[in-house]
Amino acid sequence: MQRKQHITLKHLLVENNHCIGLKFYANKTIQIIIKELNNIKWSTEFTMYYVPNNKTNLDQIFSLFKGIVWIDTQYFYEKTRAKQLNETFDASWVKSRSRPDNFKFCPDNYLQKLELKKYANNTVKTYVSCFEDYLNHYSNIDVNALDENDVRNYLEYLIKTDRSDSYINQAINSIKFYYETVLGLPNRFYSIERPRKKRKLPVVLSKEDVSSIIASSNNLKHKCIISLLYSAGLRRSELINLKLKDIESKRMLIRVQNAKGNKDRYTLLSETVLKDLRVYYKQYRPKVYLFEGQTKEQYSPNSVGKVVSTAATKAGIRIPVSAHILRHSFATHLLESGVDIRYIQLLLGHNSTKTTEIYTHVAKNSFDFIKNPLDF
Repeated sequence: MQRKQHITLKHLLVENNHCIGLKFYANKTIQIIIKELNNIKWSTEFTMYYVPNNKTNLDQIFSLFKGIVWIDTQYFYEKTRAKQLNETFDASWVKSRSRPDNFKFCPDNYLQKLELKKYANNTVKTYVSCFEDYLNHYSNIDVNALDENDVRNYLEYLIKTDRSDSYINQAINSIKFYYETVLGLPNRFYSIERPRKKRKLPVVLSKEDVSSIIASSNNLKHKCIISLLYSAGLRRSELINLKLKDIESKRMLIRVQNAKGNKDRYTLLSETVLKDLRVYYKQYRPKVYLFEGQTKEQYSPNSVGKVVSTAATKAGIRIPVSAHILRHSFATHLLESGVDIRYIQLLLGHNSTKTTEIYTHVAKNSFDFIKNPLDF
């Protein structure tokens, strides 16, 4: 199958000079035209052609290949994937921590750039923690003196110390953020490979186990939290961000705002849960958010996690249960009951049915028609 021809523009730093890298699949037409670019050179290190990074050369690239080859600029022009959140940036915890005298803290310009890019506070904590681990691994070397080999050696150290693939990916992201976004250097990590993504199947509870967890809740508030997580397929962050006005009882829907990907969506409101919520409201009188702490502050993610795990333990569930497992169970149970996967995609807020299709691998009815060979 012939690939659609395109050239990907990338930032390169060649002998401390900023350059435009041109990456493409081997093609005679491109090979001929690319030689017409001014000062075009080949980089053995990056395995691509490059020209000095200036407006003249950039304009010439678009002019020469117009109507012939598509120019992919997704890695070239600066953009942020951070969500536009309604939360207040808070990094005060960074300096208030108790650390040894020789501990290297995250640089101020790193924190400032995270704030300017409007990264979520949870993401900030992850980036700062991972980047500080990197800084203190090379405690006697200035961070600006470290190069790609040092980064690779650090990643090898993480692998040898059995750090998870998830942590290694987070470490790479935090390090790239410093060099590329904070310092404004071009991409210096072309040759650094990330761990391969593991395709893990979601953990799913039976309907009986979910009912048992709900029944084992300590009080009405906890019961409503667990019931909503399951019956609406909510993420933990979505649950704690729910406001009173988001419960649209006349339409039997729940409005989920500013969810993952900065998207809004609607999901289901259970009649059973609505009855409990009405009693809960009269008893607890929340002011703004549907679930609030004792001093009417927004309920915390850790509190939600503790509510779920405590009820699951009390119900005798032998595996660790999280809020996300309840979400997985919601999607799987809908699929098993015959709901079209496209509707489940909408309820979960997935961009594509490809993400939702993972539940077909755990839905019981996917295997009901297969007779076990031992029972033939």
